[in-house]
Amino acid sequence: MSDVVTGVLDAAEREPQRVAVIDGRGRELTYGELRRRVEAVAGAMTGLRPGGGVLFAVRPGPDAVTLALGAVAAGGMLVLADPGLAPDVAAARIAATEPAWVVADSLVYALSGPLRAVARRRGLVLPHLRDPLPGRPVRHLYAGPWLPGVPRGAVRLRTLRPGRTPAPPDQGTPLAGPAGKARGRPPVTGKAGEGATTAQPAVVAFTSGTTGRPRGVVHTRGSLAEGSALLRGAIPLSPGDVVHTDQLMLGLPALMAGATWSLPGSRPFAEELAAREATHAFCLPVRLDTILRETPTLPDTLRCLLLGTAPSPPAVLRRARAAAPRAEIWSVYAMTEALPIALASAEEKLAVQEGDLLGAPLPGVTVRIGDDGELFVSGPQLARGYLGEPPLAEVATGDLARLDEHGRLVLLGRKKDMILRDGVNIYPGLYEPAVAALPGVAEAAVIGIPDAETGDEEVVLAVLADQGFDLARLRRSLPRIVDVGALPDRIEVVETFPRGGRTDKLDRARLRATLAAMGTSR
Repeated sequence: MSDVVTGVLDAAEREPQRVAVIDGRGRELTYGELRRRVEAVAGAMTGLRPGGGVLFAVRPGPDAVTLALGAVAAGGMLVLADPGLAPDVAAARIAATEPAWVVADSLVYALSGPLRAVARRRGLVLPHLRDPLPGRPVRHLYAGPWLPGVPRGAVRLRTLRPGRTPAPPDQGTPLAGPAGKARGRPPVTGKAGEGATTAQPAVVAFTSGTTGRPRGVVHTRGSLAEGSALLRGAIPLSPGDVVHTDQLMLGLPALMAGATWSLPGSRPFAEELAAREATHAFCLPVRLDTILRETPTLPDTLRCLLLGTAPSPPAVLRRARAAAPRAEIWSVYAMTEALPIALASAEEKLAVQEGDLLGAPLPGVTVRIGDDGELFVSGPQLARGYLGEPPLAEVATGDLARLDEHGRLVLLGRKKDMILRDGVNIYPGLYEPAVAALPGVAEAAVIGIPDAETGDEEVVLAVLADQGFDLARLRRSLPRIVDVGALPDRIEVVETFPRGGRTDKLDRARLRATLAAMGTSR
């Protein structure tokens, strides 16, 4: 099995003068400099046990790529400090991962400390990075100039120089919890300790579960590398290509291939593609739909346009085909636990009328359909497991699917009540109890109403009013208990919730129809 860090650094050794990363402001980092900085960061981050938590809060750009790879090379497991989380959820995630290091921009330190009130007024809620787990010591590494809030003794990225190559970790590191005294770290280069290195937890990606307990998907250096290899096998990448994306799923394969990872900035999508002479790009279907309504043509340099994290409706595919007639249009099917699973071209998807064609499983990916129609997936790109839980052999996708006569997956629907908006999975059960507990609210339901043309869903909060209900107070209260990515697009006060069955369970389909009618009548 390959290793994502070694894969990137091997590419850097082959292409030292080529641009590895270009950020939204046009700042460039060559592969040679990337390698030097990654080795310097790995050498500086001492005391990490293999898979030890690294709380990470660095804005997208060359520094973020450098620090992420360096922290993983040092043995760390990245834990993203998401500013959109409700405070209790963020605290639970930090407690579950017990970070030994914090790696952040100096500005983020300031916003989580002296400028915390300013950040809150702008909708940013950050954990206290100087002391994320009170009573538990952590070390700090920061990017950017020193600012108030950066802890005394913190290591500055720009002062680092490459040091010695650390030793490989021990095998059999658990997914979570203290592992005792660290006895070494994985090598930045070479093949020593290869098995332990590939098994090292590299990043934990939390997904919104149906309960308040945080559930983190743990990917290893090996699973990330295998996922990158699967994508490169389906979508060829080579030195000289420019891959425009903010998605790790496509950025890592680009770096392992020696291509340039172009990170989006503030300019319009098509304008940035043209300025960077992008050959490959990724976009959410609903965002592409909006983009192409304003700018119906994409640059001729584009050879491949990938769509993903949400279904790609026929109208969006046809608009993409017209905007980039020379490019291959692909829809990627993936989930946090398995990146990627299958790909289908625009032409293949448009030719299938019943269900949503996902494509044939990629080589090495195994699928099975459960008795109830749910799709299960396994393969080399499968995450190691959930934080603190036994390793995964396969993962239940929550999607209902079938295999057609050509062995291709066809999506029939979602098994759960999950809502998908702007590429974000929203689980109603995570928020409904907290909303229903607010003063003046008798009951609450979070419902997704799909747009037939874009496939994206509008998030509607339906409430039954109780004595003392105040709509303005409800709106003010939501950001404290609902993650930013799950805040409703609108709130509707209804007289009753439709119910059915012997248990009077909420009939979400009927409520969805009622809310859709209320929206169109305005």
